[in-house]
Amino acid sequence: MDSKSSPATPTASTLDVKPHQRVRTKSRSRPKRKPSNNNLTANANAKSPGGNANLEESSSNSLEVPSLEIPIDDNPEGEDAKSTEETNMICFVDPDEQPGLLVTDELDAAIAECKAKVERISKDCRARNRKFRDIEFDLENDTRRCLYGISSPATSDNEGSHADVLRVTQIFENPHFFSAEGAASSNDIAQGKLGDCWFLSALAIASTTQGLIEKVCVARDEQVGVYGFVFFKNDRWVDVIIDDQLFTQIPKFEELSEGEKALYHDDKANYNRIARKGGKTLHFARSGVTGETWVPLIEKAYAKLHGNYDHLNGGSEAEALEELTGGVATYIITKDILDPDRFWVDELSRANKDRLFGCSVGAIDNSRNNEDDDVDVQGLITNHAYSVLRAVECKGKRFVVIRNPWGKTEWTGPWSDGSKEWTGEWLEILPELGHSFGDDGQFVMEYKDFLETWADIDRTILFDSTWVMTSYWLNVPIAPAGRAWTYGDVTFPLSLPEPSATVIVLSQLNTRSFQGLKPSINWSLDFALVKLGEDKPIAHSSHAWFYANSVNLEINLEKGDYVVYVRIARQEDMTIPGAGPLFEGGCTVPDCICPNSPLKSRSLSRILSDKVKSLSIARNLNPSKFTAFVPTDLDSVIQRDLQEYYAYLERQSNAKARANSDIKKKISKVLNRNKKPPQPEPEGVHPLPKRENQQQADERDYDDDSNDPREAQLMTLVTDQDEVIVGLKVYTHKECPAVVYGRLRSDFHSS
Repeated sequence: MDSKSSPATPTASTLDVKPHQRVRTKSRSRPKRKPSNNNLTANANAKSPGGNANLEESSSNSLEVPSLEIPIDDNPEGEDAKSTEETNMICFVDPDEQPGLLVTDELDAAIAECKAKVERISKDCRARNRKFRDIEFDLENDTRRCLYGISSPATSDNEGSHADVLRVTQIFENPHFFSAEGAASSNDIAQGKLGDCWFLSALAIASTTQGLIEKVCVARDEQVGVYGFVFFKNDRWVDVIIDDQLFTQIPKFEELSEGEKALYHDDKANYNRIARKGGKTLHFARSGVTGETWVPLIEKAYAKLHGNYDHLNGGSEAEALEELTGGVATYIITKDILDPDRFWVDELSRANKDRLFGCSVGAIDNSRNNEDDDVDVQGLITNHAYSVLRAVECKGKRFVVIRNPWGKTEWTGPWSDGSKEWTGEWLEILPELGHSFGDDGQFVMEYKDFLETWADIDRTILFDSTWVMTSYWLNVPIAPAGRAWTYGDVTFPLSLPEPSATVIVLSQLNTRSFQGLKPSINWSLDFALVKLGEDKPIAHSSHAWFYANSVNLEINLEKGDYVVYVRIARQEDMTIPGAGPLFEGGCTVPDCICPNSPLKSRSLSRILSDKVKSLSIARNLNPSKFTAFVPTDLDSVIQRDLQEYYAYLERQSNAKARANSDIKKKISKVLNRNKKPPQPEPEGVHPLPKRENQQQADERDYDDDSNDPREAQLMTLVTDQDEVIVGLKVYTHKECPAVVYGRLRSDFHSS
């Protein structure tokens, strides 16, 4: 299990500010002031045919450009001063609404298409008197691809090999998708011989929210053996259709040895009835309820979504929950929680209301204890994902109910099943906790033990139908390995038409489906949020672990225009043939110089950056030779954009003063007659002006036939070493959807 996390981010707020009265928002905020008529940031909604924003006519023919200096606050101790530590919790589910799947334009279409496919398949199979066999994921006839893809069975983490492939109706005497209650339950899940505890734990977490799993399982015909599901993958809802074939671990009677046959008195029918029936015969996940089938079937659908079962080895609950619900995941390191009481009230106590939680102990160094496998910490398995089912306060104590997806092996510390803490007085609260004793994988911990024991917490926000998402994705060229880790490669301007609680997510593609082709590069993302026209960030993305698939920020934003400045770092193994003693390699032999051993690119970039900064003390050194190795600080990037932005506004204002609207329309029509940008800019956002070289970079057409070696790299999906696809997703209330677009901003240095 790979559970890397980032701490919860406090909310923040910004102010609408007059051009000459930008105030600091670092330590206090003031009541919103009505912007004046010449507010430069207030007219971002109109846009000319050429892609440039129009400004409303000013009362004068000239535009006064505001100063870049920030005045000192003249009322630091005023009555309206407010500490940023006093934050308002964002609620993502209205009390009258139920948490569910993220509502996007594709959701209804995906559900409708899924139902239509199941209906067509069912009708066709019944007409031919056949059960459905999925040619795209045929476990029986295409076993190796369904299990391993392009990987080798020798390198797979799957435990053992399956013995047979059977249909659901062959495995169970009386199969049913859900239990008699007709709903999914966290007690229904047991892990098989696949390292997907993270996915099964996510299923257990999601099943604690009423109706959530049922929304993912869209349609089925159990007699025909066809099932349809929807998942949220890479920013869109997609449907997955499967048949009911499953891998089993019990061999055929004819494959047994003579001694094994004798155990069943050489009776094949008796052997099949006893050994080859029921959920315990399944090779992978199963339900703990007799005859229930939803667990192995949704696991199969998820394996098909990502190509094969082997691709499900290792992951985080947050990743699975995002793809099950369309929610937003945040990784939290427990030791980073500032105020445990606030975390309980604002976060954990809201489990399964508008957010879901998982947890893990983390890794243990076995160099001293000589253990080969993962060890247990008071019964808890390291490198293993657990589900947080409930957080309940009873009789002045705070308890957390947790479940192991194995369906066994529990916490043995305080408040474990049958421990001394469970006196007669406390046994009375078991119904309130929704817990009963037994080796079923579910256990209770006191909140203080919860914080002391778990290293990582995965939190996923759920949205109801009152929220909407806007996104924009770009393919971003990145400087070659060893160059500086810097801002400026890409920015995402965004605009809010009204104030709104906002979640901003910077994400890269989920590469699980093509991990066999993925180069050995990990990307780390972070960003700063700046209000357009200001010269300091108002907030930064949360961070705990490097190389997470996404980072995010939860914040209350006022109406206006903003810019997200992105920083992308790469990590890969590098070799420098023939470098000799110029650098120390990664060899474990003390004092050994290994010219061809790998070193980490991010470590090299930091060392080179430090060296260049030190060399700059020499007055006769030409700094232009080393600019690629020195990171551009965020302030200088913002200042550069501010200068261009104000110059652009002044040019626009002067142009309006010189021409009437009819002439402007004719000119715009002529200038833009043949212009066909590859991706039109959305309405409502001030574009940041482009430099000439960046104009060419932005308008490069990746679909054209060319001799550009980069295009060949992208086509092979193997050697895309210097490019990464990133996207900005902005979640707001549906009454005020954000407008987002992206711009490549940096000059890229050749290697």
